[in-house]
Amino acid sequence: MQVTRLTFDRFRNLKAGEWEPYSGVNVILGENAQGKTNILEALWLFTGGKSFRGAKDSELVAFGEEQSSLAMNFIAEGREQNAEITIKSRRSAVLNGVTQTSASKLAGVFCGIVFSPAHLSLIKGAPLERRRLVDAAYCQLRPAYVKTLTEYSRVLTQRNALCKAKNVGDAAEELMELWDRQLAQIGCRIIHARQRYIKKMTPVAREIYHGLSSGKEEFDLQYRSAVDCGEEETAAEIAVKLYAVLREHHREDLAAGFTTVGPHRDDIEVLINGHPARSFGSQGQQRSAVLAMKLAEASLLEEVTGEKPIALLDDVMSELDLSRQEYILNHIRDWQVFITCCEPTPLMRDGKQFSMKNGILST
Repeated sequence: MQVTRLTFDRFRNLKAGEWEPYSGVNVILGENAQGKTNILEALWLFTGGKSFRGAKDSELVAFGEEQSSLAMNFIAEGREQNAEITIKSRRSAVLNGVTQTSASKLAGVFCGIVFSPAHLSLIKGAPLERRRLVDAAYCQLRPAYVKTLTEYSRVLTQRNALCKAKNVGDAAEELMELWDRQLAQIGCRIIHARQRYIKKMTPVAREIYHGLSSGKEEFDLQYRSAVDCGEEETAAEIAVKLYAVLREHHREDLAAGFTTVGPHRDDIEVLINGHPARSFGSQGQQRSAVLAMKLAEASLLEEVTGEKPIALLDDVMSELDLSRQEYILNHIRDWQVFITCCEPTPLMRDGKQFSMKNGILST
């Protein structure tokens, strides 16, 4: 996987321009708020995912403009390809001259991993962030999963609206059961997908963490759900259990005004030496755990697609000691890498450097 050209117009604060990145390590230097991260964000959108900074699509358009556009030439599956993204209130995409039904259709065509400062607090953060990490990674492996997440969100919104309603009276139970069935049929696929992905990720991340800790500590991942189901259970078996759990929580959900159980409330627990890293892990252990998960994500992408994804490292190297920096760069050796930072470390001297100032990228 390699980006050969990126074109941007009215995207964030970037001045309209075109960039041909280096095939190896690209180091983008500049002070804060100059536009460095915007370049990485633009590249990430071609994976089919949303902004890794949590921005709405409309916020990606330059201030005072109605729309922005991105275009990228890249090599994947052994051939030169191109994609275009237009952003208004939402994103639309064209791949190799063919208009896509949604920008998410780019998932699986162009692959990458992103590591940002927000990821360093992933362990201590809310379960939502850990679910997003797993879901976003799985979407690149299985693009159809995007539709599953969208369908689940739609049905969940309907069920939550019913939980909030005050005028349904005796019909509440019957209506709740209707949404329970739909939520269970879709939600079981999410739980099943996450369990399968975590099962594949864990041994890879465990080996990477073993290297980061010089073999002194053990790493593990556990999927935590209100639905008691084993790793070997089928999606159909999980659906039966999820439906039962949803029915058991009718009274609680109506009182709360939202759906209190389901895959949207599940968590991925990170364990160091058998203890929750969130509560007992040191800052260094937590960072190593995140590094292990992100590098494992990259390894699984390469295993499934047969190609090395691009690596986007957004201003995180300065927050890691030299040994961890070296481990990351060694692990993604021979990949196309994009690193943003204010000043390069000695380990980055071999990369090609670019300067970003006031939204202008230059050599």
